[in-house]
Amino acid sequence: MSVPRQLPNAITIVRILCAPIFLWMLLADGGDDGALRWWAAVLFIVAIASDGIDGYIARRYDIVTDLGKLLDPIADKVLTGAAFVGLSILGELDWWVTIIVLVREIGITVYRFMVVSDHVLAAAWMGKLKTVAQSIALSLALLPLAAVVGDWIVWLNIVTMWAAVILTIASGLDYVVSEVRGARKRRTA
Repeated sequence: MSVPRQLPNAITIVRILCAPIFLWMLLADGGDDGALRWWAAVLFIVAIASDGIDGYIARRYDIVTDLGKLLDPIADKVLTGAAFVGLSILGELDWWVTIIVLVREIGITVYRFMVVSDHVLAAAWMGKLKTVAQSIALSLALLPLAAVVGDWIVWLNIVTMWAAVILTIASGLDYVVSEVRGARKRRTA
């Protein structure tokens, strides 16, 4: 079976384009738990899940590209960043959480662009784990489940959000350490 070479990148670009639509849906009714909130949550979950799909297709059909390695983490950051900002605007997530996440995400993204002519800084395992943790925490925060299953879900979301924040910080530090080590190796080589 032949798969178009740019299919994974096209899926990634669609994920980026979903972010403003998702954010509008989340904010449109002021955070009420109505239909738009549910649709915003569903759009977020489908879009963030497409991250696994484009990666699988690229690896399965050996069509991994440097553009894909660069765009894929940016798409994740745009979508999750929109969710963090949206939840903070609605007063459902403390701004300090959003600021920590955005500083890390923007910092790594800017660095990726700074070194792209030298090497592509692909997502590391801890960065991927961070994205999964953020995706789970944000999905729980976006879905208005407390009215359906009870307040215990709020506590589950608090735990998952803390895990996401800790992994966000740890993975940022992991990138810095890896890049410093890599720079030392390149200088000595």
